[in-house]
This record gives sequence, structure tokens and C-alpha cells, in this order.
Amino acid sequence: MDFLNFLGLTKKGIQVFAFYGPSGTGKSFRAKLVAQQYGIKVIIDDGLLIQDDQILAGHSAKLEKSYMGAVRVALFDDKEHRDSVAVAIQKYHIKKILILGTSEKMVNKIAVRLQLPLPEKYVTIQEIATPEEMEEARRSRQIEGKHVIPVQAYEIKDKRYSKIFVDSVRVTLARKNLLSRFFGKAKTETTDNSKLFEKSVVRPSFSISARKNISHAAIVRMILVYLLEFNNETRIKKISVKTGTAGYSLAITMDIPFEIQIADFTQGARSFVIKMIEKESGILIEDLFLIIDKILPPKQSL
Repeated sequence: MDFLNFLGLTKKGIQVFAFYGPSGTGKSFRAKLVAQQYGIKVIIDDGLLIQDDQILAGHSAKLEKSYMGAVRVALFDDKEHRDSVAVAIQKYHIKKILILGTSEKMVNKIAVRLQLPLPEKYVTIQEIATPEEMEEARRSRQIEGKHVIPVQAYEIKDKRYSKIFVDSVRVTLARKNLLSRFFGKAKTETTDNSKLFEKSVVRPSFSISARKNISHAAIVRMILVYLLEFNNETRIKKISVKTGTAGYSLAITMDIPFEIQIADFTQGARSFVIKMIEKESGILIEDLFLIIDKILPPKQSL
């Protein structure tokens, strides 16, 4: 006889909602948007049962040392793990749950394993995040190896999670702004309905950063190529490359033509070089400083 049936823990009357999308696109970061829209206080994410930013039961896939181990935890492969979460759902009289997953199939599998009804509503990450926001989330995941757990920092600063904890972020969610995303209503400002949520940022051991061991000389060559591509009239005088905690810090001393607007040039060149290096090499540029040494005299007319 199944352990849950033996205890009489049939979860009738529970409403289940699904929020899914590709890995690393910001689901955990934006889960509260969906939860707030549908009046949901409980989230299942990566093996955890979370209510109001606090862990009720389970353990996080982020603690696993291998990617496949993390997947198994997220799918509640272990019977003891899923039973503990199922019992907690009954204990806390939960009536609405939002399940996060990478696909509709994954969410359904989690619901079945926890003996929950299949979701009555499916929401995709594309419905509430722009392509630019998803790309930024992918960058943080792929280059920096950062993941989000939608709980307060004090929940994971204990010995068990301390080795993977990186930082915490606070996000204000406005109900009216969310409605505009879902239903196309005019965007409104943050109101009294807004609420401040804290999320924890971690770097799991299984998360293999895309940062590569690359020589400083190779980075210098890339800088030269991309700066000249941005403006071939500049004169590069010195390039300094320093290795930081997660990426590289660059300082470039250069001369620029007389007719160039300095502010526009430095902002544009900085963005272009960082974007191209990170895109082509997969390394993270923590800082890039452009130092204008001289303004080159205007070219003489013939």
C-alpha cells in the first residue's frame, strides 16, 4: 500500500497551477508574479515546498553535486523526499500550489508523484518575461553560474546552504503591473498593493560556469579586434587585464578622433566590447574602463 494512501493523505480540492519554461530563463525569479496573480502562497520549485518565502519541506536540487542529481531531486525521484513534501502539503492545509518546471511534461510528472491533481492552468515564462529579460537570465546562469531560490536569505544561510549562497535580491511586485502583462491593460505605477519579496542567489556546485581559462593575451587580441570594429580611427595605447572573482576587469587607454563625442563613444564602445567578448568567448567581463588619453587633431583637408 502506498505510504500516502495509508495515511489517508489524498489531496482532494487542491488547485494546481503550472509555470514552466526553458532552464535558466528566470522562472524562479518571476514565480511570485504568477503566484500573486492567482492568489497562490505556495510554490514547488527544485525540490522545495515554499510558502511566503519560507521553506516548509523538501530539500533543494541546488545542493546536489551533479546536474543529473539535481534533476532527480527536482523531479522528486526519491520516495522519502516526495513523501515528506506530500505530508507537509496536507499538514499545512494547502489549497493552491504553483509548480515550476522546464516543460509541461515535467510539471505534470511532479504533480503525479506528489499525488496532486494535474494543473488547471499553465503559464509560460514567455508570457511574463521579455526576450531581453530571458537573455539576461541566461547570461547570469551560463556565465556566472548563478541560480535563484525564491526564499529569504536567512532560510539558506545555515551550514547546509552556506557554501552555495552568493547574495540576496529584493523585488517589488505590483499587482496592477502584473495584470497589464497578462491582459494587455495599460501599465500602471507601483501601488499600495505592491509587496516586497526577497530572493536568494546561489551558485550550486553542479553549475558549471561557462567561464573558460583563457589567456590575457587572447583577451587583448579580442579587445583590439572589437574596438577597431566599433571605430577604426581610434588609437589603442595600453590594455590592462585583471582576473576577478567571477570574470575579468579591463582597463583600456586610448586616443580618439577630434570629432567624436566622448560620452557617446565611451558608452557605446564599452557596451559593444563587453557584448562581443561575452558572446563569442563565454567569459564574464566584470568591469571595463575606457581611459581617453588624448584627442587626436582633426584630419587636414586636401
